[in-house]
Parts: sequence; structure tokens; C-alpha cells
Amino acid sequence: MGAAALPPGPGTDPELAALLTAMPAMPPLSAETLPMFRSHARSRVEPLLEGRRVERREVAVRGRDGHDLAMTVIAPDTGSDRPPSACVLWLHGGGMVMGDRFAQLDIPLEWLDELGVVVASIEYRLAPEATGTALVEDAFAGLAWIAGHAAEIGADPARTVVAGTSAGGGIAAGLVLLARDRGVPVAAQLLVCPMLDHRNRTVSSRQFAGPGVWSCEENAFGWSSVLGGAGPAAVSPYVSPAVATDLSGLPTTYLDAGSAEVFRDEVVDYASRVWAAGGQAELHVWAGGCHGFDSLHPGAALSVSARRARLDWLRRTLSA
Repeated sequence: MGAAALPPGPGTDPELAALLTAMPAMPPLSAETLPMFRSHARSRVEPLLEGRRVERREVAVRGRDGHDLAMTVIAPDTGSDRPPSACVLWLHGGGMVMGDRFAQLDIPLEWLDELGVVVASIEYRLAPEATGTALVEDAFAGLAWIAGHAAEIGADPARTVVAGTSAGGGIAAGLVLLARDRGVPVAAQLLVCPMLDHRNRTVSSRQFAGPGVWSCEENAFGWSSVLGGAGPAAVSPYVSPAVATDLSGLPTTYLDAGSAEVFRDEVVDYASRVWAAGGQAELHVWAGGCHGFDSLHPGAALSVSARRARLDWLRRTLSA
């Protein structure tokens, strides 16, 4: 008997549903299975850079509490006379508990190819070893490093974009709130199916319980890991941006989600609250998209459309 297939959630796009059912299902994510998930989630950057004319450097970024964080900086290799370009600080996904700085890096590398941006990806610490604001503070250290080394990496410090997917999207949103409150400028934020709300109680959270790409139960595990037993009153908006009471003063924002995923409703709500605070946000809810659909199956028609929409938004934003 073959391995169990990964079941698509209700309302999943037919092409994606067929691709998902061809993927083997994983056991439920838990403290016991997390080491296996982490091993499975390890990524390599070399295949992504093959055939690309880029300069890659590895740097050590000093975290707020004195530890060193690895960060990969990738820039277009167009010669020494290249004018300063925008820089994207990329924050990987993985439910706050797994993944590395090379995960989903194909997404921002497309922006490097098309727009000539510098891409920097920080190895933020993971839960449950790191909890509370530690992950966001690690991301802030990466942002501060870019600001202090912009000339060295050929970046324009006035055009730094904070971007991330899934957990990385949530950390990106928290980082932008933190940067706003500390007076550190960010030009734009691009949040791909972001993990924004630790409460895990929206309609879409309950709708996508059980086995799937990222279920309500897995979401609860990820959040409990990063919160470390903190009570509701102690949850910082930098950790769970959905609880932030003030979304004013944010840079222009792009958010997207699939209609067939846990994060759908919290993403829609966050965009609505940015608008209500007088901010500018572009929201896309991709009909039939499961969580991370464009990372899992970048060649699917829906994924191609989603990636093109982000690229077009970024092009417009950086040329404004």
C-alpha cells in the first residue's frame, strides 16, 4: 500500500488539489515530530543561484542580546558602476518552528531577476528554543544591519522592503510595527499568506482543521511554541500583529492569501484595519489557493498569477 496522500482542503483549486493529492502526507506536527519536520525543511541555496549572475556574501549580524545571526546577501552582479538599488529583507516561512534563510528564497530571487533588487535573508532563531519577541528582534537586527551597510552591498537605504511568507510574513508585519515605533524607516512591506493572529479562532481557522498543508491544529502548535506559555495579556503585537491596536503610520503594504487556507480571514481583517487607519494596502485573496500554494507548486496557473501580481506591485511601488 502506498503512502497516504496530502488531502486538499474544501474549496481548493482543482489543479492544486490534484497536485496536493500526489504529495505524501506527513504525520501531525508536534514536539515529537518537530525534529523530523526540521530535517525535511532544510534548504540549499546553490541550486537557486545556478545560472544567475549574482554576488553572494555571508555575514554575521549581531542580535539584540549579543548572539550572532547568519544572513545571506545576494546582489545582481552587474559591475562596480551599478547604482544603488532597493533591498528586500526576506523572512522565511515555517510556522515559527522550522525552516532556514534559504527557504522559499526563489520568491525574492525572482524580484532580483526582474527588478535588480538586493536580497538579504536572515537566519532568525526558531521556537520553542526562542520565544516571545526574540524572532522579531532577530529580524530587526537584520534590518539595522542593512541600514548600516547599505553602501557596502549596493543598496539604497531609503528603499528597503520587508517581505516574508507564512510565519515570515507574520514576523515581517511585526518587524514593521517595531521599526515604526523605533523610528526606523521601511519603504514597503510585502506579506505573503502571513501568520498574524495567535488566537487562531477565525472562521477560516476552524474551516481548515485536520490534515492539510497547514491546519488549525498545526497553527496552534506553532503559536504555543513561540508564545512559551505567555498569557493572552502578555502577547506582544510585535509577535502577533493582529492584536496591535494602532496600525497607523505603516508603509505601503501588500497582502495575499488563498481562499482555502487557515490565514485567509486574519489577512483580510489586517488589510481592512490598515485601510481604516488611513494606510495604503493592496489585498489579493486567491480563489482556491491553499496555504503556500505558490511555493509548493510555482508552475500552477494560480501560482503564476499570484507571483506576477506581487512582482507588478513591487515594480510600481519601487518606481513611485
